[in-house]
Amino acid sequence: MQRFFNWFNNLYPVWLVSLAVIAFFQPQTMLWFDKPWIFWSLAASMLGMGLTLTLEDFKAIGRMPGCVALGFGAQYTIMPLTGWLVAKILNLDPGLAVGIILVASCPGGMASNMISYLAKANVALSVVLTMCSTFLAFLFTPMWTSLLAGKYVPVDAWGLCLSALQLTVAPVVLGVLIRWKLPRTATKIGACGPTVAVLAFVLVSGGIVAASAKEIAANFGILALAAFLLHVLGFTVGYVIPKMLRYPESIARTVSIEVGMQNGGMAAALAREHFPLMPLASAAAVFSGVMQNIIGGFAAAWWKRRSCGGEAQPEP
Repeated sequence: MQRFFNWFNNLYPVWLVSLAVIAFFQPQTMLWFDKPWIFWSLAASMLGMGLTLTLEDFKAIGRMPGCVALGFGAQYTIMPLTGWLVAKILNLDPGLAVGIILVASCPGGMASNMISYLAKANVALSVVLTMCSTFLAFLFTPMWTSLLAGKYVPVDAWGLCLSALQLTVAPVVLGVLIRWKLPRTATKIGACGPTVAVLAFVLVSGGIVAASAKEIAANFGILALAAFLLHVLGFTVGYVIPKMLRYPESIARTVSIEVGMQNGGMAAALAREHFPLMPLASAAAVFSGVMQNIIGGFAAAWWKRRSCGGEAQPEP
């Protein structure tokens, strides 16, 4: 069964693109997957993440504080500012601009851990950075969205903060508590965590594409270009800064991946909840999810063929 789960998870981009295409041409197939489904499926995926976290993951922060600070700082500065810059350069429609900025202001996505492993980066650091950015998303996501997207549309920062707490911190903390008190149960359930996360974002993407099919068709080119620029710049700047600071190659790769890959599912859920009159905002999250996996896949394939200069490779 675990072999099947691994096979299914590794084909995540295939399921994502396939269901998005079906929902685009046949919206009625996914219109049922609306706001309540989106919210609870994302909460379930965050619970799965919490079930996989152990005390060692938290101790790892103390063993590499410089790397964690670098990655966390880059995550919550480079990407939000890049999102704002892309919106300005492309002179985006307010709805699309809000969506791109919201995506850029979200924490790292769990897919980054898999991409880090494939790219021969530091998987332990990737897990810690995803964990840290997720735990503090309830502060930084509303702050950056309000600051940068507030020029396009009124932003309910407090409402975003509460939603982020409900979507990320609460289920992750619950998962950690279950892991602490019922480790055997957590291990059994947690083994399905990555698969639940894959299913969640695939279904979220399908539901949003179905609900926004007309707007996506009318703005396909600019949506794809904006998402492409956001993630290419995120990957590139996230790699260059650690190299300039003379961090090892594996650390540079990890920070690049964590900065370049966002939690598109969270962005989509927040957009549907707080910007319901702007369907392009949630559509931007879907395009972001597809684009970051394509770019991350190519980056991992490139790095996989190149060693880290004699560094010991971390275990997944």
